[in-house]
Amino acid sequence: MDLRDHLEFAAQIAYEAGRLTLGYFGTAAARPEMKPDDTPVTVADREAERLMRAAIREKYPRHAIVGEEFENEGDEDANHRWVLDPIDGTKAFVRGVPLYGVLIGLEIEGRCEAGAAYFPALDEMLCAATGEGCYLNGRRARVSEKTRLAEGIVCFTDAKGFERYGREAEWRRILSAAGEARGWSDAYGHALVATGRAEAMFDPAMNPWDCAPLPPILREAGGYFGDWSGSETIHGDEAISTTQALLPEVLSLIKGP
Repeated sequence: MDLRDHLEFAAQIAYEAGRLTLGYFGTAAARPEMKPDDTPVTVADREAERLMRAAIREKYPRHAIVGEEFENEGDEDANHRWVLDPIDGTKAFVRGVPLYGVLIGLEIEGRCEAGAAYFPALDEMLCAATGEGCYLNGRRARVSEKTRLAEGIVCFTDAKGFERYGREAEWRRILSAAGEARGWSDAYGHALVATGRAEAMFDPAMNPWDCAPLPPILREAGGYFGDWSGSETIHGDEAISTTQALLPEVLSLIKGP
């Protein structure tokens, strides 16, 4: 499977959408409105997703599209499906915090095979495709070489979220085992794991569009992205990123005594 063209396309439109969002970042136009699920959305979210969808329709008219802000497009049974999040970390975006990202991933026959995560305010592009490697701004990215969680950093998004989603006991065991814990949140926390700057990232709640590029990114960097039971997926309603070396320890802590 030659995914190079798909990878280059994903990185290009993530970049273009990201640059669009920067025009709103830190301005009054970034003020959000609340969606029915009580999460924020801005004009930048919608404009960036429109840009991405238009580019996909033009280049890959037979591919399906799933995105956070608009209805699904294309055949539900299509072999190729693009999954989009125009701004992952909208709460950070509206507060002027530069850790938000633009995410695009490609599923082929149900498996995430290529994707890009662009962090516009940091100008960091992290992208990967199966068999093509993982790259941060053009340089090969690899996970940390730490062999014990006690030597590493674990990341999270919302400290209150673990209790809210019934994972408080598991999170307490992880905190006790970890060297440090830092709230470098949303997709950026997972990007830190893929680039060796952190050892694990934990999300007790996750939507497919929040993470579509992350399975190939972590896989190609030598790591793991998936649910809390050890299955690589973007459809598990929860997520972990870590290294292959640390995965057994992480899963053991989750399982508990």
